[in-house]
Amino acid sequence: MRVILADDASMIREGLARMLAEAGVDVVAQAGDGRSLMAEVERHHPDVAVVDIRMPPTFTTEGLLAAAQVRADHPDVAVMILSQHVYSHYASRLLASERHGVGYLLKDRVVDVEEFVAALERIRDGGTVVDRSLVDELLAAPRVKHPLAELTARELEVLSLMAEGRTDKGIAMALFVSSKTVEAHVGSILRKLDLPVHATENRRVHAVLAFLGAIEQPGDDQTNRRAPRSSTPSP
Repeated sequence: MRVILADDASMIREGLARMLAEAGVDVVAQAGDGRSLMAEVERHHPDVAVVDIRMPPTFTTEGLLAAAQVRADHPDVAVMILSQHVYSHYASRLLASERHGVGYLLKDRVVDVEEFVAALERIRDGGTVVDRSLVDELLAAPRVKHPLAELTARELEVLSLMAEGRTDKGIAMALFVSSKTVEAHVGSILRKLDLPVHATENRRVHAVLAFLGAIEQPGDDQTNRRAPRSSTPSP
């Protein structure tokens, strides 16, 4: 797997690069701002770009904008957004605009190298990975009238674990139920959300997008809350 790292803090970039290299990941380039990131993506065409949400010159959302530009210009390059805090409005907007190959994790998650590499592989392969802390915020936020209102509490729990990028096996392990039970819940979720059935459409991804799009969070542009905890996505 070929990866580009984008973070304005060189110590963080170098540390992450060493960690990934030791795990067998090929870090082909590093960048300290959005413009450099775009140039490196053009030059190396990586599998994944790992991007800090805050970069020069204003240290607000340059990383997020750069990530969106990477996806627009190179849709086959997956993007993993890293952040110190949960910015649920920005994250849900990015994730809802993309059908595959995107993720949003808190930097605390990087401590577990094996799980972080697994998350990068998941988005490289077309999946979506959402930090548990963001999922918790989305579940706690008031929801507008939406087909999600038809889901049971257990189905919402299963859908939130799907949003984290977990497989049926990973969901079964988290909920202490059988994989067959999870399959039944997923089938019910997909039916209730009336998702497309065309062979080229990933219905699980559409279900996650429906989950993210059902959240109404006015004024969240100024959200800057430290996540209370960070958990690691299961397989």
